[in-house]
Amino acid sequence: MTIIPIKPAAGQANPAGQSHRGAVAAHAQPGGITLAALPPLSLYVHYPWCVRKCPYCDFNSHAVDADKPAAEERYLNALVRDLELSLPLIWGRRIHSIFFGGGTPSLMSAAGFDRLMGELRARLQFDADIEITLEANPGTFEAEKFRSYRASGANRLSIGIQSFNPEHLKALGRIHDADQARRAVEIAAAHFDNFNLDLMYALPGQSLEQLRADLAIALGYRPPHLSVYHLTLEPNTYFAKYPPKLPDDDAAADMQQMIEEALAGSGYTHYETSAYAQPNRMSRHNTNYWRFGDYLGLGAGAHGKLSFAHRVLRTTKLKNPEGYMAGCEADAPLAEEREVARKELPFEFMLNALRLTAGFETSLFTERTGLPISAIGRELDAAEARGLLTRDHARIAPTERGMRYLNDLMEMFL
Repeated sequence: MTIIPIKPAAGQANPAGQSHRGAVAAHAQPGGITLAALPPLSLYVHYPWCVRKCPYCDFNSHAVDADKPAAEERYLNALVRDLELSLPLIWGRRIHSIFFGGGTPSLMSAAGFDRLMGELRARLQFDADIEITLEANPGTFEAEKFRSYRASGANRLSIGIQSFNPEHLKALGRIHDADQARRAVEIAAAHFDNFNLDLMYALPGQSLEQLRADLAIALGYRPPHLSVYHLTLEPNTYFAKYPPKLPDDDAAADMQQMIEEALAGSGYTHYETSAYAQPNRMSRHNTNYWRFGDYLGLGAGAHGKLSFAHRVLRTTKLKNPEGYMAGCEADAPLAEEREVARKELPFEFMLNALRLTAGFETSLFTERTGLPISAIGRELDAAEARGLLTRDHARIAPTERGMRYLNDLMEMFL
């Protein structure tokens, strides 16, 4: 936990689009809450390009620029400027984890990634045991490039496998085939002792036995971490416009139960809604999100959460890559910066913390929101009465029923 004294100073809130520098004094003014200490700070870096857009994807991703080298250099310059403009907001704080997400960050050249890591090290204080995760898709795997990523400082990969079944990969619009998926995991295991595999279930036409086969292949590689997601039809995606036929709710529930049993039997802990880990291999970066920690977001459309002594801010960078790069060149990459209202903090905290199967320490609520636990006393009583959570003086956690009806549980704190 980082303790940073902040002296109150006069000033006005910073409108979106202006440099962060003029807002620092305003953020230090007395406000509606008081935090005794600031939470751990992570860094999220968004790389917005993919080979092509998947039909289920609602992330800020775009087909790769035909003039990729020029676009990469300009984008890296923009990320560095974005960081420099943000530095006054995080002076004196150490970075506990970094996550390069996208898009497909593994489209970045080895030289580009090495340069970016050097720029980050020159401007930030890294923890000695910092976790640095790079998202990668199998269609972009080259052994030599991933050796270079490792040498440049990445010490964890997150690989978007989704399935090892050719039919399902085709239905999901993935650029890789089953052989490339296997080869990607082999390369990852050869160069990284810490990696995550992303799998999806309840896919178009998927049977329970096909999912079981996917899990068996994945477990054969003994990944330290597995993320297993239910395919959902997100708004503004191709699948939302042209929905495929998916397994019904009962079939999806059977799949979820089989996943939990298979992974528990293989020594994995189900520690978050969709996350399973071997001992001591939980994602430190994502756990910081779920424990309502802080994160600085860099890149097109990147979101951030930053705490100060008397307020919590949410930030969003300009979404379109071209607009973002132009914004950084004009020292104005922000699309939005807003203070989280005191009345919103309980829901924002619970929206994250209730995803953890073991729940959270009761004291964490006050540490991260500046509010007493009594601020949600009525909601806790109601959730406990419905059998959705359990609590004592030290810990609050969702029950098995609460995890099954997690949206209902979270809405009780809205």
